[in-house]
Amino acid sequence: MRIRTTVAAVSGAVVLSGLALPSAQAADSHKGHTKITKVVVNGGKDIVLGTSEKKITMTVTGTDPKGIKDGFVALWYGKKLDWSRLDGMLSPAKDPRCTKIDAKRATCKIVVVAHPRGLKNSTAGTWNVVAGLLGKGRAENHVIKEKYKTARVLRATKLTADASPEPANKGETVTVSGALTRANWESRKYAGYTGQSVKLQFKAAGASAYTTVKSVKSGVKGQLKATVKASVDGTFRYVFGGSASSPAVVSAGDFVDVR
Repeated sequence: MRIRTTVAAVSGAVVLSGLALPSAQAADSHKGHTKITKVVVNGGKDIVLGTSEKKITMTVTGTDPKGIKDGFVALWYGKKLDWSRLDGMLSPAKDPRCTKIDAKRATCKIVVVAHPRGLKNSTAGTWNVVAGLLGKGRAENHVIKEKYKTARVLRATKLTADASPEPANKGETVTVSGALTRANWESRKYAGYTGQSVKLQFKAAGASAYTTVKSVKSGVKGQLKATVKASVDGTFRYVFGGSASSPAVVSAGDFVDVR
């Protein structure tokens, strides 16, 4: 099977094992008793893309009285599924592998290689999932859903924390510096994530959990800075709760010995 759904190809059709929708603007299509029962994208987790390519596994499961012959899943971003006008597309690079469950059901596994090259930063967030299956009966028996579900494609984040001085005297001011950065898909570099709320947390030596000390906003280059009074030995870290376009991230902890 060859699924011609990439924007670059602009083939004017969604092809599913010889089954084609003749218009460049795809739409839901259904004939016969073929049904989609489940679609899973990236194991149900958000797709977090940094500055290099990443393989994403997607599956579509369905049923047909004669069995399932083929299937596909792709991700798209835009107002409508018009191949010539999409703002983003992540489509299969290889033919899927369909595994028979029983005489009527099968699961088709699709691998997509996502690369930030060609993606716009503005498309980070919620994408639509188009899915289709082809039954083994009459050649035209199929189902295609252009908005079967949604999945999030996010710009990866990084977070650091550095407490000083180390060691510190009891009652001395400890400064915890750091930076919140995220992937810029267009430049394929990490840059400061500005104006985001980040929590400074502390875990005393021997304690089992962190406690939030205060919240700070990231600066114009993503920089972070907070001050606290040294009281007991312990570890500081920063925590970012995520946004609509980037995932949550936790910095590594930095231990301060208080004397």
